[in-house]
This record gives sequence, structure tokens and C-alpha cells, in this order.
Amino acid sequence: MPLLWKAWRHATAALVLAGALITTQAQALEFDLPQLGSATSGVNPSEEYRLGRTWLRQFRARAPLWQDPISQHYVDTLIARLLPESGFLGSQPLVTLVDSRMLNAFAVPGGVVGVNAGLFAFAKNEAALASVLAHELGHLSLRHYARQKARAEATQLPTMAAMLAGMLIAAGGGGDAGMAAAMGSQAAFFQDQLAYSRRYEQEADRQGLQVLRDAGYDPQAMVDMFRAMQRQAALQGGNPPEFLLTHPLTESRISDIQARAQTLETDELRDPGPQYDMVRARALLTIHQGAPSQATSLLAQDDPAPAAKRYLAALIRAQQGDLAGALSTLDTLANEWPDLSLIPTTAAELALDAGQHSEALSRSQRLLRLMPDYLPARLIKAEALLQQDAKAAFDTLRALAERHPENPQIFTLLAEAAGRSGREAWSHLARAEQLQLTGSITQAIRQLDIAEDVAKRRGDTGITGRIEERRKAFETYREDLKDFQ
Repeated sequence: MPLLWKAWRHATAALVLAGALITTQAQALEFDLPQLGSATSGVNPSEEYRLGRTWLRQFRARAPLWQDPISQHYVDTLIARLLPESGFLGSQPLVTLVDSRMLNAFAVPGGVVGVNAGLFAFAKNEAALASVLAHELGHLSLRHYARQKARAEATQLPTMAAMLAGMLIAAGGGGDAGMAAAMGSQAAFFQDQLAYSRRYEQEADRQGLQVLRDAGYDPQAMVDMFRAMQRQAALQGGNPPEFLLTHPLTESRISDIQARAQTLETDELRDPGPQYDMVRARALLTIHQGAPSQATSLLAQDDPAPAAKRYLAALIRAQQGDLAGALSTLDTLANEWPDLSLIPTTAAELALDAGQHSEALSRSQRLLRLMPDYLPARLIKAEALLQQDAKAAFDTLRALAERHPENPQIFTLLAEAAGRSGREAWSHLARAEQLQLTGSITQAIRQLDIAEDVAKRRGDTGITGRIEERRKAFETYREDLKDFQ
């Protein structure tokens, strides 16, 4: 078993500690600014891919997830815009959204990117958010895990185990607990790693600046974002934003970003319109669920697009029971901004939440005639169909599951649709998939056992082969997950 897996239990919060040590010792760790590092190493990219997916399952089991298909699609689209400029050679990254007000984002080997709702609250515009995502893509494209792993094996330090554990703790908002757990014997492991970690941050900054410029954003946005984080850290004293615990920020690093940003010119900057402010409104309302007026106040502080303020007001009206008023506002906004699919999708979403399934279905179908692959609308259509035509819902969701095999929400709905349409074996199989995607692998295998028993009892030979195929995959997942327990 590789060293990084064996070290997991002994390094649960080591990277969080490393970030804190760097923050307090930055002036003592000056070094020459590096050039962009080589992304080559002896680590097999397929191993990185497997490790990242395994870690994501465990993360989902422990962290509070922000299940918002509209915001998810927005982040997926933004990353897709940045990706061609990043040099990342893997498949499309998997994005997971975290229901946390903490300011954080992270990247995991194999192409997993996490974004907290709190990052939207902090980033005042799309360029600011893009600067953080571009930085994370820099870590992935430069394969910092592969290079850090090679160093760890040479120095006998549990670097990767520490990195994954630190991300889990920081992303979930457990920085203080992680710090306490890391005190004492773990501290000595990272004295040799501090400057090395800072060098990777410098490289990711430089890569990210180039990505920003090439994608049509002002590179100065990264400077402004990191300056804002630095001010936040100063205000919070010994409890800096979680992002800085795993991404150490120093004055020399910001100076380097500033100098390089000034050399990068962008001919034409991208105009995001009101879309970012609308997604930010959703994040603020999620963070301040019990105090919508606070979400309104925070959004208004940063001079958002007027359409976004009306959008947030519509969301709040629906929460307060005025669905008709909310839909009227959204329909007006949709006419003014016909290219923003999130507006009519939000209207369908609000109708669904209010139990108006026919309204939600007709609205989602209308949008899908124009954008047949828009996942948020397809999910709303499927969920509305569940109340009216379970067989049609099953067919829709099964097709979605084939295209999005890493989406737990789809399998949750598919299990329900299968059960309601009399496909008992399929219901247990879909439930098994949802469980394994969220880290509950033992329960997932039990669901496979039940699915197999049902299929045999009913003579459903068409599904038995699929169950056996998935059992083999689940057994592999279980072996990988053992070292995260």
C-alpha cells in the first residue's frame, strides 16, 4: 500500500497546520521566485483520477453539500470556459458545491474542484470568482500532487494524506478542530515542506493569471481578490479564512502577482451581465436562510446589477408564500434577459417547490425545447414527472444517469422513479449508486444484494449482469475507502 494511504490516520489535519505555520512564519521563509514548474512525474494520471474520485466520495459523506443544480451548472460552465486556457489535460473536472459560509475553494488530484457557498459571498464579481478557480486549475494542470508525492516518498513525509485531510477539514469549516489535532508530533513533519508549498502557490498564481487573461478576464482581479483575503485575515486575527489555511498568502506572493498582472493586457474583457450576481444572490440566500433581509443587504452593498436585486426579491417572495408575484417578476426578467436560462429555470423551480407540478413541468418543457441539454431544467422536469407519470420520469432519469454517472441527486430521483413505476430491482440499484457516490459503500453493497435477490425472484435477467458489474466496481471502491475511515 502506498505511503500516502498508510499515513492517513496519522496526518488528519497536517495541511491545516502547515497553512497556519506558513502564515505566521512567512517573513522567515523567503526564497527566489520560481519559474513555472514541470508537470511531469512518475505518477500515473489514472492513479490520480482514481484517488480523486475516491476522496470525493468520502468528502460527500462528511461535508454539508450545497445541492443547487442552477448554481452547479453556472460553476461547471465557468470552469469549462477557463479549462482550455489552463493546460489541464484530464477530463472535465468534477465540481462539488459545499453548503458552508466559510471562504474556501480547493482542487483535488484527478480533477475534482470544490467551491463553498461562502466564496460567492466574498467574491464581488465573476472575475474575482474566476481568479480563484483559475488558481485551482493551475494546481491541477501543473500536477502539484504528483510532484509533492514524489517529494513525500523521498523525504518520508505523508504529504498527500495530509493534503486531502486538510482540505476536508477546511472545506467543512473545521479549521480549529483540525489545528488542535495537528499540534505536537505532526508539526515536525512540515518544517521541511513550508517553502515547497509556497512555491506551488506561486506557480498556480502565475498559471492562473495567464488563464484569466486568455479567458477574457482582467488579471488584476486576482490581485484584488487576494488583497481582500489578506485584509480579511488581518481583521480575523488568528482565525484567517479557510482558503488561506491551505493556500498560504504572503506579501511577497501578492507583489509577484501584481507585477505579473501589470504585464498582461486583455484586449476585450468579458461582460458577464447580471448572471453572476443572480447566482451570488442564491448563495447569499442559502447562507442566510433564516434572515433573507441580510442576504438582500449584503448583495446591495456591492452595487449588483439591478436585475439581480429583482431576482433575489422574487426568490424571497416565493419563500414568503407569494408564488404568483415571484413568477411575475421572473417572467418579466426572462423577457428582458432572454439568453439567461437560469431565470425561467428558477421560475420552474419555485413552482415545483410550491407543489405546482403541472406548472413546473410546462415551464421546464418550454425551456428544454430551446435548450434540450440544460441539466437544471431536465432535473426539474423529471421531478415534476414523478408526481404525474413515474414511468416517463424513470426513462428521463435513466438517460440522465447514463450521461452523469457521478451525480448523486440524479440517482436519488431515479431510485424513487423506479420504485413508483414498479421497477423494484432498479430502485435498489439506483439507491446503491447514490450511496456509493456519497461514501456509504457498505450500505451500497447491501442494496446491490437486495437488487440481485429481487431480480432473481422476478426472473429479471436483463439487470443481473449490470448488478454484478457494479458489484466489482463497488468492491474496488470499498478497498480504496478503507484508508479514509
